[in-house]
Amino acid sequence: MKHITEAARQVPVIAETEVLVVGSGPGGLAAALASAREGVDTMLVERFGCFGGNITAVGVEGIAWYRKEGTVDTEGIGIEFEQRSKSMGATSPEPQSNSEAINADMFKHVADVMVQEAGIHPLLHSVVIDTIVEDDQIRGVILHNKSGRQAILAKRVIDGSGDADLAVFAGAPTRKTPKEEMLPVTVMFSCSGVHKKRFLEYVKENPSTYKDWGKNWDIQKGGKEDDMFSPYLEKPFDRAREEGVIPSGLKSIGGTWSAISDSGEATYLNMIHMTEYDGSDVHDLTKAEMEGRFQALQAIKAMNRFLPGFEEAKLRTYGMTLGVRDTRKIVGRYDLTESDVRNQGRFEDSIGIFPEFIDGYNVLVLPTTGRYFQIPYGVLVPQKIGNLLVAGRSIAGDKISHASVRNMMCCAVTGQGAGVAAAVSVKDGVSVGEVNIKHVQSALQKQGARIY
Repeated sequence: MKHITEAARQVPVIAETEVLVVGSGPGGLAAALASAREGVDTMLVERFGCFGGNITAVGVEGIAWYRKEGTVDTEGIGIEFEQRSKSMGATSPEPQSNSEAINADMFKHVADVMVQEAGIHPLLHSVVIDTIVEDDQIRGVILHNKSGRQAILAKRVIDGSGDADLAVFAGAPTRKTPKEEMLPVTVMFSCSGVHKKRFLEYVKENPSTYKDWGKNWDIQKGGKEDDMFSPYLEKPFDRAREEGVIPSGLKSIGGTWSAISDSGEATYLNMIHMTEYDGSDVHDLTKAEMEGRFQALQAIKAMNRFLPGFEEAKLRTYGMTLGVRDTRKIVGRYDLTESDVRNQGRFEDSIGIFPEFIDGYNVLVLPTTGRYFQIPYGVLVPQKIGNLLVAGRSIAGDKISHASVRNMMCCAVTGQGAGVAAAVSVKDGVSVGEVNIKHVQSALQKQGARIY
C-alpha cells in the first residue's frame, strides 16, 4: 500500500468541555444525557444530521421488543426514550411484545428536545477522525465537517461510536469477530400502499411463531419460546424463490415487520440479513449498502406477488445508513461472558441490569422467566488509555454476551453508566479508572437506574 505524508498543520480548538460524547445512538445519547444531568459541561458530537443512531439513522423501531410477560426489565434513560416518545405521539404498539415501537423520524425531534432540555452542547454533521492522546490519557478529538478540520478538548471522553472508533484511534486494545462469523448487516426499508386489514387477516390466518426461526436460528430448547407469536415473514420469499420471481440463491431475505399505520405504511421491514460484511471496513460498507438496497427491492417484488395486503406496496424509504450489529469490541478491565448472561451474573461494580436475553450467533433466548444479569463498570473501561469510557455495543465481552448487550435498551444502560461515571470522576477530581463506584451507583440510582 502506498502512503503519503501530510504536512504539519494547526487545527483550531472549537470547544473545551468537561465530558465529550462521540456518537448519539442509544448508548451515546444516554451517556450525554446522564452526564449533563449530573451538572457537568457536556458536548455531544454526531456524524449524521440527527441524534438517535440505530433508531433514527437505521430505522429500528423495537427498542424493547424482547419484553414479555415475566420480563424483569432495565430501568433508567432507555425506558425514558420509550415513554417520552409515547407521550409525544412518536410510538405505536409493538406487535410481538409489551413495548412501544418508536417512530424513527419522530424520534429525531424527541431526541432534539431531550438534548436541549438537558443543556447539552450539540454538534451534528461532524466525523471524528482521530484522538488527542498525551501520556496515555485521552485529551480530546480531531474532527472534520463542512467547517473544516477542528479539535475539541475534554477532561473525559466517551466513545459511543458503536465500533470502538475512538478506542482504536487512541491505541486501546480491541478485538473483532472474524468476518465470516460476524452478525449480519441490514438495510432497513419501509413501504407505502399496504392494505392493513388484508395483511393482518393473512397474519391471523397464517400465524408465525419463534419456532419458524428454526431454519436460521438455533432456538434454545425447552419450549418456552417455540409457540410464542413472532411477526416473522418467510413463506412469501420461499415462494418467490421457487417460482423464479427473485433469484433462487438469494437466501438473505426474510425477517420481521412491526408497525403498520392506518394509512398503509409499513414503517419497519427488517427483511435483509447479509453475512460476511465487516462494518468497520469502508469497502464492505459500500458493497453492503448497494447490495442491501437491491435486495430490499427484491423483497418488495416478492411481497407484491405472494403477501396479501402488499399487492400494491411500493418502496417508501430506505434507512439512512446500514444497520451494523457486530464489529470491534474493547478489551476491558473486565470482559462480560456468556456465563454471566445465562447465569444471572452479579457484580459489586454493577452500573445497571438487563434481562436474560440473547439474540445472535444462531442463539435466541427470550426473557420470559424474570431472570436478569448485572452489567459491571469494568466492561466500559478500556485498557492502556486513561479517561476514556465506552458505551453501547462495543463494550468488552465475548460473542454470546455481545448478542445480548448489543440491544438498544442495553446500550442505553451502558451509556447511562458511562455518562454518570464520567461526570462523577470530573466532580471528584479522579480518573475514570479510579472513580469511586459507590458514588457512581448512588448517582445512577438518583437518576432512576436499577443497579441490583
